[in-house]
Amino acid sequence: MIIKSYEIKKKKSNFLKNNFFLLYGENIGLKKDIKDFITSEVKQKDDTIEIISLYENEIFDNEENFNNFVYSGSLFSDKKIITIHGGTDKIIKKISDVYDKYPDNIFLIIFSEILEKKSKLRNFFEKNEKTICIPCYLDSAKDLEMIVQLECKKNKIVLSREAINLLIEKSNSDRNNLRNEIEKIKSYSLNKKRLELDEVKLLINFSGDYKSDILVNECLCGNISQYKKVMSELYVGTVNQIFLLRILSNKIQRLLKIKEQENKSNNLDNLINTAKPAFFWKEKPIVKKQLSIWGLIDLKKIVSDINTTELLCKKNPQISNSIFFNFFSEICKKANNFS
Repeated sequence: MIIKSYEIKKKKSNFLKNNFFLLYGENIGLKKDIKDFITSEVKQKDDTIEIISLYENEIFDNEENFNNFVYSGSLFSDKKIITIHGGTDKIIKKISDVYDKYPDNIFLIIFSEILEKKSKLRNFFEKNEKTICIPCYLDSAKDLEMIVQLECKKNKIVLSREAINLLIEKSNSDRNNLRNEIEKIKSYSLNKKRLELDEVKLLINFSGDYKSDILVNECLCGNISQYKKVMSELYVGTVNQIFLLRILSNKIQRLLKIKEQENKSNNLDNLINTAKPAFFWKEKPIVKKQLSIWGLIDLKKIVSDINTTELLCKKNPQISNSIFFNFFSEICKKANNFS
């Protein structure tokens, strides 16, 4: 059965008659909201519920463990909510088997990325009467604005129209990203309820060139033409060299953490999916490409070179732009050669 996300609260009584839910699409924040809603509603009837979270590959790595979660009782609760992350068509047989037995004490929630119409998993949840399929597409500007207005009203925060628009633009159409930015504002506004646009820009690290992430990603992927295009669009005048070097350093450190674990795990997708803080869904393929390009030794060398470049820029302000651009260009060329 297909249900639109906005219908959930309107059809709450019918919605929770079912125990099997598929939430697919690119909107991570919406999926989390729906999961939290299901959990909250179930807890109202039984506050001793057990919460279990798994990734699809963990189920295949230990099928007995999964079967115990589903079919064995719990010492501490009567009901369980089991969330499966990264669900694909590979898991359809397992889900079908559980559905045939349909244990009343189990609520099964599957998080999936975008699924095509021919997807077996999507078709299973769309066509069965006791299953619910909810597409979780990106939020519209109107949806995001409502979230901002509600949070501002609840916390008695006053933002200008320009500040609200900036938050929406920075969210990449995902309420999860938006709420992360709102949390920064809420913390800052404990003693100040009216925030100016410049204060909001500072809080969300917006320096007028918020596409800096794109620039660094294109550089690390070795996409020379795109790198040059973004560079020419964004940095015609002054370049915030230290700001960009810090973004690069942060990305390299995250790649290093995954690379160091790669030898212990054969599943790179799982390492990326379980990384903390989480990668935005659009960035995951980019991260995977970067990990295929850069080796552990190369990444450690870049960390060292970043520190050297930052020091050179500070010591030689007259030629700092040349030092900075040469450093970034060399990384991009090297990545292009590796790829």
